[in-house]
Amino acid sequence: MTARLDFTSEAFFRDPPKAIATLRMSGPLVATRFPIVGEVWITTTHDATAQVLKDGATFTLRKEDGDVAGLRWWMPRSVRTIANNMLTMDEPDHTRLRSIVDEAFRRRAIVAMEPRIRAIADGLADELFARECPADLVQRYARILPLAVISELLGLPLADRPKFIAWANAVSSLTNVVAFFRLLFAVRKMRAYLEQQLQIARVQGGEGLIAELVQVEREGGQITPDEMVSMVFLLLGAGSETTTHLISGSVYELLRNSELRDWLEQDWSRVGLAVEEFLRFVSPVQFSKPRYVRRDVEVEGVRLKKGDRVMVMLAAANMDPAMHDRPESLDLERKPNRHISFGTGIHFCLGHQLARIEAACALEALFSRWPKLGLAVDSTEVRWRRRPGLRAIAKLPVAAEVRGTQAAAFTEARGDRSPAAAS
Repeated sequence: MTARLDFTSEAFFRDPPKAIATLRMSGPLVATRFPIVGEVWITTTHDATAQVLKDGATFTLRKEDGDVAGLRWWMPRSVRTIANNMLTMDEPDHTRLRSIVDEAFRRRAIVAMEPRIRAIADGLADELFARECPADLVQRYARILPLAVISELLGLPLADRPKFIAWANAVSSLTNVVAFFRLLFAVRKMRAYLEQQLQIARVQGGEGLIAELVQVEREGGQITPDEMVSMVFLLLGAGSETTTHLISGSVYELLRNSELRDWLEQDWSRVGLAVEEFLRFVSPVQFSKPRYVRRDVEVEGVRLKKGDRVMVMLAAANMDPAMHDRPESLDLERKPNRHISFGTGIHFCLGHQLARIEAACALEALFSRWPKLGLAVDSTEVRWRRRPGLRAIAKLPVAAEVRGTQAAAFTEARGDRSPAAAS
């Protein structure tokens, strides 16, 4: 029987544990229809998720003819070129491409960036209410921080940040087939921009990963011009989009859970532990990319046939009661925390250390600068983007002086004395 669940609904994003628990009752793998992708199996347990992710020979990202599992026949060549990156490749191409950028993302290199990341976060926290109060934390803070960091890492001009923000907003608005076609224009412009930046690096050199990719190309490394464009596209997008929603989702949870916030603010050395729980509970990346089943196989007692497609539901693995005590609860002291938000197997997230440090710096800088920060709307008014596979708050209005006095400063900031404003 095919499960019917709207993976883009407000109800699903507002309370994932409830929807996931209902879905898991149908089995460890459930047949469903996923937006844009179509008919597919999805995993609902940690063990089923881990099995699919680790068995790269049975569950592949491409068909025998090389087609990417998530692409549809009607998608244009520009999208297919961008999709031809290491995130959609099986071995040996995955290792070939990942090895080129792996060194830049090793722990020692990322830890060395922490003071710079904290400085960026401090600056953005200072400027949060420079234009208006209330301010949208997503656009004014959570989106800018990871974009600024990955742009510096890539060696992209600071002056081009508004372009990246516009493109990121376009990607976040991908909710259905119609929105997909609207996105094509932004993708074409972004691809042309990245091709231009690569050409500038070929002529002028420079600092950052783009210059390093050009050097690999110059030395005869195994990477094509199209693969270079898709690599930079992937790093710019994956290096910012998911962290944006990890930060905003974490702030949202702290703003509506004063006890958890107090616990964290009492000792910021706890922030690393808290970030691990936010990764599990918020789960910005809800699903993996689709994979093809290369042979008849059994997963947790469910028979899959050769040619079927399967997507692992990372959010469901993170809510599996077999792995986590009271998984529906946000527990910042959770130990051990065996979340699978960064995946597992050969496609374990390249930027996991960067995301952790960015989230930790973002939270500490924000709440240290604005100790009375609060939601500028009732929590029930916060909405999520209808983006399948990504749990992303659309807008998070915050005010500087709300905590403990949810009415006075908030209503003054709005110039509104109505009961609704003080709710």
